[in-house]
Amino acid sequence: MKGILAILLLVCSNAFMTLAWYGHIVFKSKIEKFGLAAIVLLSWGIALFEYCFQVPANRLGSAQYGGPFSLWELKVIQEVITLVVFTIFTVVFMKSETLRWNHLAGFVCLVLAVYFIFKK
Repeated sequence: MKGILAILLLVCSNAFMTLAWYGHIVFKSKIEKFGLAAIVLLSWGIALFEYCFQVPANRLGSAQYGGPFSLWELKVIQEVITLVVFTIFTVVFMKSETLRWNHLAGFVCLVLAVYFIFKK
């Protein structure tokens, strides 16, 4: 159960991370008038929520705190979740970007990375 909860928290964390890192590009027309300093502060504010999910996810998932994952496994899980969340975000909100075969090939390589990291 800790592993599933950790993964769900990582998904939430990465949703906030993606919004903090790339939301200012998507919503450029709505926030550009505030200037770069305000946009940076807004992104930091959103990133705070990322950490509110990330830190508990890592503690719940880490074998050092009784969770099911090693640090290596947690990191690779997070990277795959990051790419999945980023892909959904980009396909839904960034109409100028397209998902191509080489992106999918790269994702397959990352899934293989998960396989090898979890291989005992």
